[in-house]
Amino acid sequence: MRAILLVALAVFAFDQATKHVVLFSLGLMDKGVIDIEPPFLRFVMAWNRGVNFGLGASGSDLVRWGLVALAVVISVALLVWARGRGGFWFRLGVGLVVGGAIGNALDRVRFGAVADFLNMSCCGIDNPYVFNVADIAIFAGAGLLILIGGEKQRA
Repeated sequence: MRAILLVALAVFAFDQATKHVVLFSLGLMDKGVIDIEPPFLRFVMAWNRGVNFGLGASGSDLVRWGLVALAVVISVALLVWARGRGGFWFRLGVGLVVGGAIGNALDRVRFGAVADFLNMSCCGIDNPYVFNVADIAIFAGAGLLILIGGEKQRA
């Protein structure tokens, strides 16, 4: 369990640190867009009030607090499910999901929405979506859990 919590804490801290630097130190909230290495990497300010890609965004407080509660419930359920289970990859996957979920939940508490800022495009494809470090961790962790889901894990 300690390994899961350490991964979750590291993801949470890195997510919140990157958001702080980009939003406040670099002033993305005022600038709206900062070209880092266009089109490969741009910082684009986006407030996500829904779930993935803004789905379910209504701007209502009920949705906001419902998504905060959902992130906390899922995180606690994952921690309970993971207790005493799995090898390295399993623990890494759970820690990534939990750290990312709590990072995005804190954004909803602080700002009313998740702060997204990473926009990456390549090879003539203009990607309209914006995401953050927590989203990457959730995606990677969930993918990892799916990939190893059928394997018997050792404690």
